[in-house]
Amino acid sequence: MQYLNTLDYAVIGIYCVVLIAIALYLKTIASRSLEDYFLGGRQLPWWALGISGMTNFLDMTGTMVIVSFLFLLGPRGLYVEFRGGAVLVLAFMMLWTGKWHYRSQCMTGAEWNIYRFGNTAGAKLSRIIAVIGGTAGTVAMLAYLVKGSGTFLAMFFDLRPEVCALIMVILTTLYTLVSGFYGVVYVDLFQSGIILLVVVVITTMAVSAVVGYDGDLGTLAEEITGNSQWTSAVPHTQTAMPEGYKEFEPLLMVAAFYLLRNILGGLGTGADPRYFGARNERECGKLTFFWTWLMTFRWPLMMGFAILGLFLVRESFPDQQTIPQASAMIREAPEVIERFGLADEQAGDASNAMSAPADNGTPKAKVGKNRWEDLLSQITTNPERFPNLVAQLKNLFGEEDWRNKTLMIGYEGIVNPERILPAVILKRIPMGIRGLFVVALVAAAMSTFSPTVNMCVALFTRDIWQGFIRPKASNRELLTSSYIFGILLVGGGMAMAYTSDSINDLWDWIIMGLTAGGAIPGLLRLYWWRFNAGGANLGTVVGITVAVLQRIFLPQLGPMEKFSLVTVLSLIGTVIGTYMFAPTDRRVLEFFYKTTRPFGLWGPLKKTLAPEVQEAVRREHFFDLICLPFALGWQVTLFLLPLVLLVGNFQAAISVGVIFTVCLVFVYVLWYRRLPPDRPREIELAELRRGMDITNPDTET
Repeated sequence: MQYLNTLDYAVIGIYCVVLIAIALYLKTIASRSLEDYFLGGRQLPWWALGISGMTNFLDMTGTMVIVSFLFLLGPRGLYVEFRGGAVLVLAFMMLWTGKWHYRSQCMTGAEWNIYRFGNTAGAKLSRIIAVIGGTAGTVAMLAYLVKGSGTFLAMFFDLRPEVCALIMVILTTLYTLVSGFYGVVYVDLFQSGIILLVVVVITTMAVSAVVGYDGDLGTLAEEITGNSQWTSAVPHTQTAMPEGYKEFEPLLMVAAFYLLRNILGGLGTGADPRYFGARNERECGKLTFFWTWLMTFRWPLMMGFAILGLFLVRESFPDQQTIPQASAMIREAPEVIERFGLADEQAGDASNAMSAPADNGTPKAKVGKNRWEDLLSQITTNPERFPNLVAQLKNLFGEEDWRNKTLMIGYEGIVNPERILPAVILKRIPMGIRGLFVVALVAAAMSTFSPTVNMCVALFTRDIWQGFIRPKASNRELLTSSYIFGILLVGGGMAMAYTSDSINDLWDWIIMGLTAGGAIPGLLRLYWWRFNAGGANLGTVVGITVAVLQRIFLPQLGPMEKFSLVTVLSLIGTVIGTYMFAPTDRRVLEFFYKTTRPFGLWGPLKKTLAPEVQEAVRREHFFDLICLPFALGWQVTLFLLPLVLLVGNFQAAISVGVIFTVCLVFVYVLWYRRLPPDRPREIELAELRRGMDITNPDTET
């Protein structure tokens, strides 16, 4: 079936050519040194890094997930995304963790362990574990991106989801590995213009749809989603959710829990190439401030898709009962069971599979949820393989549009919320400009994919190959090792994507399981003097191991149970590991403390600073900490305000606007006007170290 026309394909083709041209143009610059390849030579301006950060967080898969929650919950979908999509960690990076990592002048987060713990055996092991943990997290993140990209692109091309994802991955991997961090940033600048154009178009279409609708938007949303509080901005204690999303019904508790998770995670963030490569400390703050403002554009875009999705579902399924009928029809079709059920049954997919009783009472083979998108794609692209089922679907949905409607059916017997975004593009955007929308979402996916790969490749090349295997390797050899590892890394992400149930399932495990495994060690390394490499190593190993074992043996655990299990066991391992080994060498600690100047449990080291420096550091810490609630309030209301405006809840918009204004004023007074002056990095770092009576010969930084 034709979903795109010649103009659409031309737009997509031109986009791909431009990406390759940018990569080839930047190849020579990026290959001059590792610092150029992984950090852009530490010379990229703050506004470019801020734009790159925005596009990095504006991924296709995450956008599809968030649209699904906004479709189900209205503006309150923002609270579910406290788990990660609302990027509340930006407040912590803006106020202090970004500049703390900048002050180290390291190249990667793993190398930072040498800076923190010294050049000891334990610190080297910590560096290796950081690479392993970073690689595991990257593979999971790539799987998440690949899963969503395949789901999205399969609705526009007559190809299976994994084939669509593979094509996008090859292109992204090519320009990322060829042009390094320069390519990441400059491609992001190019892609941000495309994304902004789509934001304006979708927001305008959503406003027009709401204004032109004779009925009440809240009533329409309740008919489609069953949610009677759809236009509300308040996170209620209980809200209606469909099958597959029941765990989010206690919305207030879910939001509070995710907020706590963000605070724990945010306290340990900052090991980002944008901070390691910033030109000075002031630009660390400015790039994050700009980054946060730019993230606002994401929310009206996604709310616009959700609103248009409501109208689309009403139009496509005037009889809502056809949705569960179609889901059951597909799952129980003998043609489907023959092709898909046996493989899932052999795989032991009991937790996420459904069975239909046979005539003799024994269960038939199981159709697993992790194969659902692939199954729908095969049905719609190869109908001759499923003649009886297709005949039933045509009878249910009509001869003309049965394909599009089938692709929107969810495994649980509801409209698949994760399909709303591509369905809106398919049905609401006319051919000729549809290609631009496909490009914009592909750009969003690539802008997350490429820096994720770049950061993990840096861990391997800098911290394993150069750090341990070939310390004197030539620049050419280091770049070659980067290319090879990058290809292997992407292959692992592709493999994991194929075994996952859904993009929401993957995102939930990444945030609440895998990253939680390193949250406690990541936090304590910045705030506790007694914490050492032994605590970091044991705590991280325990956390990541528990997260992986949980996914294998206890996949049914909810987000809270998952996070609590991983975090508590990681904390126990961290404390045991810390006291099993001696404290970090005093000279290393003093060097770290005097250059980073963190707050927290640093009592034995505070007196090593001169009295006037102690007072300056105390004031810095006071204003950073007191500004945090206002920074979080500013960020949340900044994102929430366009959502309530789009759904026409003007009373809520006034309240949100007042809170936003108050918080922004406090952020300006307490933080922004206190940023240090713009100075060259060399002068700033020399001043930071001036008057120190020690050097740190045990570090490699």
